[in-house]
Amino acid sequence: MELYTPVIVLGAIGAAFVVVSMIVGSIAGPKRYNRAKLQAYECGIEPTPQPAGGGRFTIKYYMTAMLFIVFDIEIIFLVPWAVHFDALGVFGVVAILLFLVNVSIAYAYEWRRGGLEWE
Repeated sequence: MELYTPVIVLGAIGAAFVVVSMIVGSIAGPKRYNRAKLQAYECGIEPTPQPAGGGRFTIKYYMTAMLFIVFDIEIIFLVPWAVHFDALGVFGVVAILLFLVNVSIAYAYEWRRGGLEWE
């Protein structure tokens, strides 16, 4: 249990900081509310009204998200593999080559669909 004591103490300090910050913010913060403060803020421009269903996103949004996921998953698996490269042997090399083939297929699909063209 003594190994977890520093973790518990650090968690308690973090929780205390959150509670104290919330209390001090509610006491010291301004209490003047108006319609402009309660409105949504979109990068300095007036918010545009959305249709009842929430509106449609362009395909570019989904292509960018897919590209992020492809590279994020690649890094998640490549870093531990690189750290333990010597211990994995031939099995590790074959496994990462199969993984990179799968990632390359996803990358080629993204490229073909126009996800890398920034307009």
